[in-house]
Amino acid sequence: MIFLRNDYSEGAHPQILEAICKSNMEQTVGYGLDEHCFNAAKLIQSRIKREDADVHFFVGGTQTNFTSISAFLRPHEAVISSSRGHICVHETGAVEACGHKIVAMPTPDAKLKADQIDEAIEYHEDEHFVKPKMVYITNSTELGTMYTKAELQEIRKRCDKYGLYLYLDGARLASALTSSENDLTIEDIATLTDAFYIGGTKNGALFGEALVLSNPVLKPDFRYLLKQKGGMLAKGRLLGIQFEELFRDNLYFELGAHANNMADMLRNGLQSKGYPFFSDSFTNQLFPIFPNETAQFLAEHVSFENECKIDEKNRCIRFVTSWATTQEDIEKLLALL
Repeated sequence: MIFLRNDYSEGAHPQILEAICKSNMEQTVGYGLDEHCFNAAKLIQSRIKREDADVHFFVGGTQTNFTSISAFLRPHEAVISSSRGHICVHETGAVEACGHKIVAMPTPDAKLKADQIDEAIEYHEDEHFVKPKMVYITNSTELGTMYTKAELQEIRKRCDKYGLYLYLDGARLASALTSSENDLTIEDIATLTDAFYIGGTKNGALFGEALVLSNPVLKPDFRYLLKQKGGMLAKGRLLGIQFEELFRDNLYFELGAHANNMADMLRNGLQSKGYPFFSDSFTNQLFPIFPNETAQFLAEHVSFENECKIDEKNRCIRFVTSWATTQEDIEKLLALL
């Protein structure tokens, strides 16, 4: 079976596992107050050129999102998102369960547009509505698309105009930043957002996300909320060690680039065979459209996700490459077709 269902099926990159094993008998303080977490935070601060940023480590993305949103917003405040945003479609109402409404804007390519922020603000006009206070975006998105620097700058302008926080979900940030079509740097993101997180779970870590807080207004008492929402890992060093390895050199970006290279190979092969795509993705998620019979045949040999029905005869499926995807697997898949 060729496994292209997601980018977190494998355990972790060998370098990360080796580092965890070497630390196994170390005795450190807990809850992210160990030297590994401190060093990992410094490495991230240096890489994003924001020594003033706070860095907090979480186990998973959903936990990072609902903890951050509930920490940053007052009870009557809401978050604006694409209707395809992760907090809308893959988190079982976690944000709403914390008491905050998501103002979901329809976006066929999963990218929130700057003028949709205008629309959301104008609609929520007084105290009889919730008050939008945050804009949530993902990069890359749930359809593998990416924001350009110009698009992110326009969104930032709207946030400044209306006094909104800008929060970026970076579960697949490595893939976005190393895409051949990308013009954003991680330094740009640290400058243009109030908070963002660096995804490790989907890029070679055993588990883990690193939340970066750039806006000083969001920093006070955050660890209280981190603990209250169940996000403070007692053995916090297991998170710090992983991000030490990812950011000690260039491993984080090398793993993202490998996933993209495998996706490029698959995309080119599918295009050469005449298959269309549901979205214009240049990251590690691909959404080809196949006749039903072809998709059913592939399901016997390849593990993938069904995305949506196109019509009575065709469906869209999702392939996701990872840091561990091999060229041999891609060649096998293309040979099946």
